[in-house]
Amino acid sequence: MFKIPPVSAARLPELLRAMPKAELHIHIEGSLEPELIFALAQRNGLQLPYASVAELRSAYAFCNLQSFLDIYYAGASVLRHEQDFYDLAHAYLARAARDRVLHAEIFFDPQTHTARGVAIETVIDGLHRACAEARTGLGISATLILCFLRHLSEKAAFETLEQAEPLLDKIVGVGLDSSEQGHPPEKFARVFARCRERGLHLVAHAGEEGPPAYIWSALDVLRVERIDHGVQAVHDAALMQRLAHQRIALTVCPLSNQKLCVFPSLAQHNLGRLLDAGLAATVNSDDPAYFGGYINENFTQVFAATGLTARHAYQLAFNSFEASFAGNADKRLWQHQLKESFERFVEHDY
Repeated sequence: MFKIPPVSAARLPELLRAMPKAELHIHIEGSLEPELIFALAQRNGLQLPYASVAELRSAYAFCNLQSFLDIYYAGASVLRHEQDFYDLAHAYLARAARDRVLHAEIFFDPQTHTARGVAIETVIDGLHRACAEARTGLGISATLILCFLRHLSEKAAFETLEQAEPLLDKIVGVGLDSSEQGHPPEKFARVFARCRERGLHLVAHAGEEGPPAYIWSALDVLRVERIDHGVQAVHDAALMQRLAHQRIALTVCPLSNQKLCVFPSLAQHNLGRLLDAGLAATVNSDDPAYFGGYINENFTQVFAATGLTARHAYQLAFNSFEASFAGNADKRLWQHQLKESFERFVEHDY
């Protein structure tokens, strides 16, 4: 890594907002802002159990992952048509582009929608159209990762994969999300093996609320390439060594961790510890409409709370490009742009 120019604490937030970055852990349904929920409900003739945008936003009070998921799935119920999914993805991508995200790998939960009678083609076609248009229209590269809901059965996951078969050219990989406790990764060993045979990239949520053992299972049983969250790895020294040695990326989501009480406060977040141990950690927004901030808010707030420096910022952004499923040429280009952005922040008043 090249020598990072010194950046004062006063200017660090400006650097964090301006530096190019990739986002590798964003649930598109979790970017559904209350304003868009109301707009889609009106367009689709649906009645919401909230009188106003303000009342809905005030309901975003969570004590754990499950209490969040309950309102998350309720919000997603307004998504009915291909245009709804396009509008949802386009709104996120426009916001991400303003945050200097050059590449996004977007999670989506088809089972949330097919359970309501929405065809999987409707979901994927709407999201994919927004991603395809984003590179020229917004200057951001975007791909899709289909996630299986781990609180449902392996059989349901196989059924979803079968439904998606004709559309696999529109996704880059598969993941595993939803309620972690009580649903270990090995529950989905066979469906992940099938996805691997299809040439799809593999990721999984593990070690958010679940134990380090779930991270081991995701790596050894599911054979994933990235771990989503992974912050509980610090409780297992051997696991930390493996993650560092194999450069297995962790897609960390600080504001989500705080909102869901994984850490009592951002000041106690272990992001710096992960980086200092040599792990390929990244910063992401998870479900930004619900957790109080998109990717730049995650960067600026966790840096302010923990005292991370420009050196950490560069490593996090570099890791995000390195860990992406983009082509090598794009990765090199983005990493060069990252280096240039830091060189422009050389200070002369320290």
